[in-house]
Amino acid sequence: MNKPLKIVIGDNSLNFGIDIANSIRNDSMYVITRPKDGNIILKTVIEEEPDIVVIDAVMPSLDAIEFIKRLKNLNCKQPHVIVTSTFDNQIIEKEVMDQGAAYYMRLPFEAKMLADRISLIMELSENSHRLDQHELKLFVTDMIHRTGVPAHVKGYRYLREAIILSVNDDEMLNSITKMLYPAVAKRFNTTPTRVERAIRNAIEIAWERGDLSTLESIFGHTISLSKGKPTNGEYIALIVDKIRLRGKQACFY
Repeated sequence: MNKPLKIVIGDNSLNFGIDIANSIRNDSMYVITRPKDGNIILKTVIEEEPDIVVIDAVMPSLDAIEFIKRLKNLNCKQPHVIVTSTFDNQIIEKEVMDQGAAYYMRLPFEAKMLADRISLIMELSENSHRLDQHELKLFVTDMIHRTGVPAHVKGYRYLREAIILSVNDDEMLNSITKMLYPAVAKRFNTTPTRVERAIRNAIEIAWERGDLSTLESIFGHTISLSKGKPTNGEYIALIVDKIRLRGKQACFY
């Protein structure tokens, strides 16, 4: 028997969170409700490591946009985020999707609709790991090239391999030093330290010589270019997110 999906609903009110939880809770979905508070839900993600988090666009402590930003910086399992809202606000909708939300669902909706969306998210996530490897390599190569990393530097090849490995295996991003760098090093018959340094150098070149408008068009508001280049892990994670989300950028009402 497959392990049930773990769902955290960031609302413990009787008329929504608890009602929805009771409606979708079954053998394949284990559902937890928490108060509509960004900090409390973030703490729950760390403690429970859910597969899906359902949050409102507007919450005390942290709104959905800030919640997703902070979530990306946590060294824990990264759940898919569904954002709900009673407001018809296309700016917020676009921002949460750009940040990496899986879906933006406008309230009110039936519990079955949420269950269907969760099932679809997990199906798309599983399919993303079965991308045609030739197509994946071409897409990754194009993304690295667009960010301004020169093809002749060693870090270019290491970056491409690191991104492909991370797309195919979630654990790689959770353990960059112990798993990802050694895996890339083995592929190119070098050392993890050299891999790390070469990737860092490649990113530095891209940020020094690359076109800032192009970088912003690729990464959006995920990073602040004024604060300098992203870390190796941030860069790789951003590209991986782009690959996994490219088939999921849709809104449902």
